[in-house]
Amino acid sequence: MYTDHTLIIKELERSIKFNNWNTILSFLPKGSYLVGGYIRDIILGRVTEEVDIDIVVPLNAIEIGKNISNNIESKFIILDKKRNVVRIILKHISMDITNQVSSTIEGDLSARDFSINSIAFLFDKKRLFDPQNGLKDLELSLLRTHSEINLLNDPLRILRCFRFVSELNFKIDNKLLTFIKKNKGKLHLVAKERINNEIHKIVNGSNALDAIILIRKLGIFGPENLYKDSFFLDLKKVNFIEFNQYEKENFLPLFFISQILDEVSLKKFKFGRNVIAKIKLLRKWHFLLKKNDITQLNELDRFLLHQELEMFLPSFIFYLPQNLRFDWLNRWRDKNDKLFHPSNLLNGDVIKKNLKIKDGPILGELLRYLSKELAYKRLNNFDEAIYKAEQWIQQNAPKCD
Repeated sequence: MYTDHTLIIKELERSIKFNNWNTILSFLPKGSYLVGGYIRDIILGRVTEEVDIDIVVPLNAIEIGKNISNNIESKFIILDKKRNVVRIILKHISMDITNQVSSTIEGDLSARDFSINSIAFLFDKKRLFDPQNGLKDLELSLLRTHSEINLLNDPLRILRCFRFVSELNFKIDNKLLTFIKKNKGKLHLVAKERINNEIHKIVNGSNALDAIILIRKLGIFGPENLYKDSFFLDLKKVNFIEFNQYEKENFLPLFFISQILDEVSLKKFKFGRNVIAKIKLLRKWHFLLKKNDITQLNELDRFLLHQELEMFLPSFIFYLPQNLRFDWLNRWRDKNDKLFHPSNLLNGDVIKKNLKIKDGPILGELLRYLSKELAYKRLNNFDEAIYKAEQWIQQNAPKCD
């Protein structure tokens, strides 16, 4: 992490040139400055594919944005006409331009959410301005706010604290933690879609586990007794060491979502049907295994478990006894394991053509039966599958043509 102002400025200028937005600077009036996450990420040495830039100009942000867009091939959007906020989108760059609100730069910076986002780079003077000691907080990996009112102006910033824990491995200032506990109820004022988006960022961070544990500890999404439900695990005892990077990126986010939100909250925060359906299946099989030892499941139930959970089984691994997790994960990784990846030697069209049956429940049951037989290695080839299908039809659908 950079701590020397000269090095930070050099890296900022290098990054501006590398991302090809230095031409835009010629359209900015004197007194304009860069602020926010772009500077923070440069200091942290954090590289992202999508570049988000925040620029403050003394006046006329809309006119300046239009001028830039007219001269440089880009998309121009007015985000807030009343507050003079515009966005310019240029390939992988999203640049927001807004008017300075206070009479001084320091006044504007003191109104920002956190000190680490309140560092400004003054274009014309080529120097950093850090009245809130954001550089020191970056060095300490500490999340702190200058004024709690700044957070209440947009209560989503309460939730954003946990994103910085997840993405940057930051600690939250004790005073700020107290404020969060007291004001978490203000989140109901925020659009549900914005909360949904923030949760997705939290669960996908490299340090998501600590953020999720803290969210549960503070009861951000429900009453204190919410997590007494046996479906919510003791996350401090969860070990992710057996997961590879692909599995962490693709299956832990779903698991984390399931560990902070119940079904009512999933719907309230506008989660998609696919996510809700998956978490319902996780709950279904967890509670079934609470009543029945996994080793005592009959063949059909064990097959149905893998059929329903196949595409996201690693999200379910933590509900299994410790001695089974590694074996299940390894078997799931083997795409040729027909129990963990149910498939079939015959499809519906082949069965209809060869056995003269029609679409309907019977066909679905037959396909499931054949897939189960293959999973338990009682089928080896096409001819055996046809033979077993004929036998099954005789026993289960004698009236079928």
